[in-house]
Amino acid sequence: QVQLVESGGGLVQPGGSLRLSCAASGTIFSRYAMDWYRQAPGKERELVVSITHGGNTYYADSVKGRFTISRDNAKNTAYLQMNSLKPEDTAVYYCHAKIFIMEYWGQGTQVTVSS
Repeated sequence: QVQLVESGGGLVQPGGSLRLSCAASGTIFSRYAMDWYRQAPGKERELVVSITHGGNTYYADSVKGRFTISRDNAKNTAYLQMNSLKPEDTAVYYCHAKIFIMEYWGQGTQVTVSS
């Protein structure tokens, strides 16, 4: 059974930073592509960033230059460093792991950007 546990969310002022973590267990973490999605109230869940097992990355236009995804395969953990946060970044952030047709989701962590 694969489990993904996110942490690091919270309340931050505009312009601030947060680092989200996604700890994986029950699988060979290094083989999985890892993504971060987010879902704001009343909106559909959207892909924010992703990193392949080989380290290639993708960033949505809305977060390019501000967010950085990384992974530490030795720790079975993926990270999302979020800088220069904006109120529109407010959402529940979900960790997602995928390999072939198998995919898993974390429970989500709330990020609120507000003064």
